[in-house]
Amino acid sequence: MTFATSALIFIAAAVMCFGLLQGLMPLLARYALAKPNARSSHKIPTPQGGGIAVIAAVIVVATITTVFFGPPPDNRLNLTIVALATAGLAALGAMDDLRPMEAAPRLLLQTAASIAVVATLPPEISAVPAVPWWLDRAIMVVGTVWLVNVVNFMDGIDWMTVAEIVPVTAGLAVFGLTGALPASATIVAVALCGAVVGFAPLNRPIARLFLGDVGSLPIGLLLGWMLALLAGRGHLAAALLLPLYYLADTTTTLLHRLVRGEQITQAHRSHFYQQALDGGFSVYQIVGRVFFLNVVLAALAFLSIAERSLKMEITSLVVGIALVGLLLWHFKRGRTQAA
Repeated sequence: MTFATSALIFIAAAVMCFGLLQGLMPLLARYALAKPNARSSHKIPTPQGGGIAVIAAVIVVATITTVFFGPPPDNRLNLTIVALATAGLAALGAMDDLRPMEAAPRLLLQTAASIAVVATLPPEISAVPAVPWWLDRAIMVVGTVWLVNVVNFMDGIDWMTVAEIVPVTAGLAVFGLTGALPASATIVAVALCGAVVGFAPLNRPIARLFLGDVGSLPIGLLLGWMLALLAGRGHLAAALLLPLYYLADTTTTLLHRLVRGEQITQAHRSHFYQQALDGGFSVYQIVGRVFFLNVVLAALAFLSIAERSLKMEITSLVVGIALVGLLLWHFKRGRTQAA
């Protein structure tokens, strides 16, 4: 796949997403209002469900493109499974947006979708070759389920998902163009990047529209699938670096809440980016820092792929972890203390 083809995919997904949102906005404003709660950063009811257009644009554009530039016909069954699992999680998210579900059935369905997409991976690839094949696949499933929830947890302020997903998917697209990802995953990465950009104008602070679980859950699933492919092709360091900020913020917050004996299924405002908002940072200051960090993490991931040496992979991971830790500390201190 060429750069020109990638540009067309990006533009098509962005235009399709933005166009769909124009038609959906009146319906979402009437039937899918997100009311402020203990976790919210918004003050007034705001329409949610923008993920409908994002996921629709990704599936439609990626499906059409793979017919012409994607895998041979015998591999298209796997892509169909990925698309169906993605659509299924979008449906789950839509139901949860309208009427919140219990945690247990929600997690069960997320796990089923994650198993489905991991099952489509080529049997010869392995993210952690040192462990048995079944354990490697179990790690991928758990990682994908966690990413599904991580993207959902972190979608708590305007443009946060944009600041994360655009650099990550752009990085995956570049890696795909250099041969680190198969064509099908590269197409999905470009389409997802374009669709999120198409959603961005309506989510710009102060947002007129939220993504909703209908978008965050399937986006996490697609990221898990693409990162599993990247790791399975021998680029584990890059697969960890790309979502490192999201993983660090969410995992550290969860561990802190467990240690404090808090109910982890309850809504909260304990994430580092939420502490930064409460500590005086503006939304633009927070998402700007997250976006810039993600660009740097993508660059480190690229170096780890280009060099293909254990030394470079370890160095990139250490630098990435240090930078993420620095930003988390910066957010925790708050703007007043940082000044």
